[in-house]
Amino acid sequence: MLIITKSALALLISFILSIILGIFIIPILKKLKASQSINDYLRITHKKKQGTPTMGGIIFVLSSMMTLIFLFIFKKIEITDNALILIITFLGYFLIGFIDDLLIILRHNNQGLSENMKLLLQVIISIIFFYLFMKSGNEPLLWVHSLHIKWNIGFFYGFFILFILVATSNAVNLTDGLDGLAAGLSVIAFFAMGIISLGADFLLGYETISLFCFIISGSLLGFLFFNASPAKVFMGDTGSLSLGGLLGALSIITRHELLLVILGIVFVIETVSVILQRIYFKKTRKRLFPMTPLHHSFEKKGFDERTIVKIFWTIGLIGAFISIIYGVYL
Repeated sequence: MLIITKSALALLISFILSIILGIFIIPILKKLKASQSINDYLRITHKKKQGTPTMGGIIFVLSSMMTLIFLFIFKKIEITDNALILIITFLGYFLIGFIDDLLIILRHNNQGLSENMKLLLQVIISIIFFYLFMKSGNEPLLWVHSLHIKWNIGFFYGFFILFILVATSNAVNLTDGLDGLAAGLSVIAFFAMGIISLGADFLLGYETISLFCFIISGSLLGFLFFNASPAKVFMGDTGSLSLGGLLGALSIITRHELLLVILGIVFVIETVSVILQRIYFKKTRKRLFPMTPLHHSFEKKGFDERTIVKIFWTIGLIGAFISIIYGVYL
């Protein structure tokens, strides 16, 4: 029962801090004119969003770290090696997103970091992750829990880590296109991952990892207070890359990489829609979908933005329930 009480406390503190920080940070972002240009293809449907500040990810990243520090000071949480890896990954991807958003704002267009530079920075984070992961006594295993399969792939595990981190960070980034969509799906995913982590008692510091998930969920709930339709702030790459990177890191640390496909089912669908669109267009010079990521296709078909978000949240929730059942019970 103690861990449940700690989880509730962590979630509550991060939620309150996130709202407080949002009240102060959003006016600052507005004053700095930290807004992102609207895509030309969305100028009609998203015209009202023009001028809305971005870089709102600062709100939930700060509130999460402040909550973590608060709990650590009062000895309610222990920072283990695995937890440290997660924190470094979280802050590393936050830094990449922050620089990208900052360049977009300073240049007054949508040209932030180049794709090659983004990839290079993500490779550096993956190398650091792999080094710390191995130094902490973890084995480079592909682990399928339900089938009791453990496959040691050695050095190649580093490339596997890179793929997971890059895939998840970009998947969340692609999904962040409607008010509250990525934030709401992330609340669901991290809350589910918190429950799944509680069942990973084979893992050193599994309780700390679970608490970190609930801290992120609470911070995101507070952020949704400002990001839900009509959004007063967008998370930007500052938020989406850090969330995606952390979600990928969590799946690796807890040995649930394959489960990530179900847990983040909407993120996967959104990413696959973009990949299929590019392949189909390259082959036929025609579009498979009206517009990608997929949520924009629903907009093109006349669906209300809030309706699309509710549908995608529901799908994400179903995926989370299945993941919890599989990750904990099976």
